[in-house]
Amino acid sequence: MTTIRSLIFVAWLYLSMVIFAVGLSPALLMPHGAAVWVIKSWSKFVLFGLRWIAGIKVEVRGLEHRPTGSALLACKHQGMLDVIAPFSFLDDTCFIMKKELMILPFFGWFAWKTKMIAVDRSAHSKALKDMVRQARARHAEGRQILIFPEGTRGEIGAAPDYKPGIAALYRDLNSPCWPIATNSGAYWPAHGFRRYPGTIVFEFLPPIPAGLKRAEFMAELESRIETASNALLTPSR
Repeated sequence: MTTIRSLIFVAWLYLSMVIFAVGLSPALLMPHGAAVWVIKSWSKFVLFGLRWIAGIKVEVRGLEHRPTGSALLACKHQGMLDVIAPFSFLDDTCFIMKKELMILPFFGWFAWKTKMIAVDRSAHSKALKDMVRQARARHAEGRQILIFPEGTRGEIGAAPDYKPGIAALYRDLNSPCWPIATNSGAYWPAHGFRRYPGTIVFEFLPPIPAGLKRAEFMAELESRIETASNALLTPSR
C-alpha cells in the first residue's frame, strides 16, 4: 500500500507543477507579490496531497522563534520537501539554490521571477562572492534568506558537512541566524520515490546572535541543528 500511495503522490506532485505553471503563469507578468502567492499556494497544495495521499502530516514547531521581516535562516536538508514546505510557513522566502535548478519548468520560472539566489557552484570563490552580493540585496529588500548549510540533501545518519557559505552570509549580513531542524528524511527520503506515513516536523530554534567569530558560529550552528534534528527522529518505521 505504501508503494501505491507513494506513486500516486509522485504523480500528484509533478502534475501540480504543470497545473500551477501553466494555469497561473500570467503571474510571471505581474508584480512580485503575485508570483509569491502562486508559490505559496503550490506549496500548500503539495502538503495537502502529502497528507491525504501519502499519510504524511507536516507540523511546524517553535513558532515563537520564527522571524519577521528580513532574516537569515539555515535549515537541515534531508529531502525535496525541505525546498517546498518553507514557502507555506515563511513570509517571503529567498532560497540559496543551485544555478541548474533555474532551468526547471515552473520552479525555475518562478525562482527567476521572485529573485531567488542562484549559485554556480563550479565557480568556487567567485560563486561565493556573487552569492553574498545577491544576499545583501535581497536582505535589504526585507526578504527571508534560507540556505541549506550542507549544500545538498543528506541521508539520515550521514555525518554532517557544513559548508563555508553560511558563515560568509552570517558575517556579511551582520545578522542573527535562525536555525531550522527537521526530520523530513525519515518520511520523504533524499532518494527514491517511497514516502512513509508519519509526521514531518520543521522546528524553528532560537536565533544565534550576530557577531560571533566564524569558528564559534559554525560550531554552534551545527550543534543546534544536528542535536534538534536527531531529537525529532522517531523509532524506525
